[in-house]
Amino acid sequence: MSGQSEAFLAHAATGLTTFCRAWAITRKDGTSYGFTDHDCELFFDGITFRADSGLTATALAQSTGLSVDNTEALGALTDAAVREDDIEAGRFDGADVRAWIVNWVEPDTRWLQFSGTIGEIRRAGGAFHAELRGLTETLNRPLGRIYQKPCTAVLGDAACGFDVTQAGYRHDGAPDRVKDGRVFEWDSLGGFDDGWFQRGRLDMLTGSSAGLWGMIKTDNTENGVRRIELWEPIRGGVGEDNVVRLTVGCDKRFDTCRLKFDNLLNFQGFPDLPGDDWVMAYPNGTGANNGGSLR
Repeated sequence: MSGQSEAFLAHAATGLTTFCRAWAITRKDGTSYGFTDHDCELFFDGITFRADSGLTATALAQSTGLSVDNTEALGALTDAAVREDDIEAGRFDGADVRAWIVNWVEPDTRWLQFSGTIGEIRRAGGAFHAELRGLTETLNRPLGRIYQKPCTAVLGDAACGFDVTQAGYRHDGAPDRVKDGRVFEWDSLGGFDDGWFQRGRLDMLTGSSAGLWGMIKTDNTENGVRRIELWEPIRGGVGEDNVVRLTVGCDKRFDTCRLKFDNLLNFQGFPDLPGDDWVMAYPNGTGANNGGSLR
């Protein structure tokens, strides 16, 4: 087994060990949780590992190749640890997970057995079941650029380079009405054209759902009311007094990059890519196939 210190191996070789297991979960918002199957709390790496969490784990499947290591964690839902409403809100989706075998007498003597992320998580019978995916899971994601007309960058990322925090491209404020955590309405949202935030992002800044966000499906005005609808509802409880942040959207088109954002130099698509009709064209004597601009 690799990654074990000499002190860890020496303790394991005694035949009479004081080992236990410990898990740390770090959500994307930075909140950390620690659990252990020992009967007393442990503390290391700046995390307190609770002994009364009821967390257990099934056998860890690991391999020497590039296949995905996986296991499953099972724990009770308690207000002091992992809460049901946090799972429902998606706060644990994609969270980082580390699992150790620890000498509870000397916690510095430990072995990091598993590192990965939370995959599928479900609730049943007052408990949660979380699928744990190893680091090789990222190798399943396709990489590389796509040869296409629309821009492949995400608005505001390093490839795009556009600053979405500048005036005119973001709005903070409380909606006048919220329906089912999905439709947000304003009696007045002056200074922004219809469709300005379509394909953009809505972030919750206050309330029980603070830190959650959703992608904007539509942005239009109906009967004098500005109506913004998300693709999926915010899963955390939303009220009219909650402050939200609207961030401008981008439809990835060449003209949008030039006119809406004045960011044409960073456009990551191929606007002059020939269409299927052009590729299948054949020589003829009635028109001029001179290779000129398609625009």
